[in-house]
Amino acid sequence: RYGAPDCTADTCEYFLSYRRLSDDVEFELSAETDGWVAIGFSSDRKMGGDDVMACVYHAGNVRVQHYQTVGQWVRELRQNPARDEEGMFADGRLTCRFRRPLSSRRQEDMVDLHLGWYFLFAWGPASHGMVTRHDIDSPPMTDFLVSIFRYVDVHIPSPNYQSDASPGCLLLIVAFAFYTLMGRP
Repeated sequence: RYGAPDCTADTCEYFLSYRRLSDDVEFELSAETDGWVAIGFSSDRKMGGDDVMACVYHAGNVRVQHYQTVGQWVRELRQNPARDEEGMFADGRLTCRFRRPLSSRRQEDMVDLHLGWYFLFAWGPASHGMVTRHDIDSPPMTDFLVSIFRYVDVHIPSPNYQSDASPGCLLLIVAFAFYTLMGRP
């Protein structure tokens, strides 16, 4: 989840859920956008060589596309592992659901979801059904490797909900309060 601390699938700026179904994983993505929303699987928390599944809205339809990041850009891959696709755009929110195999021995550009990956969360505008640059400069990502075999509730607060108080600042406030109440040493 990305957004307010208590946000839900309908209120987060970005939302991802997934569940394992036998040899598949079902993903549901949503974001406040009329362009695209994506999940990326990275081995190093940097863009480049990552496996990306994106839901793209164009001309009243949502379709799931498979990409690989090349530096800061993406290239669409011919082989698309997505199936059982559903998607909709309503009230400024793009939502989609699709299934994807845990692994594919025949496709080199598809990561093995049996392994743990850093999840990259991105969304942004589209141009004529093509993905363009994401909405924020540094899209949120997990701080740790995520395994789809374990339940993880990841919440990344958007800047609107992050505290400006640093630990050093809080220490100064506590020290000031202590000296004000107790007197100087």
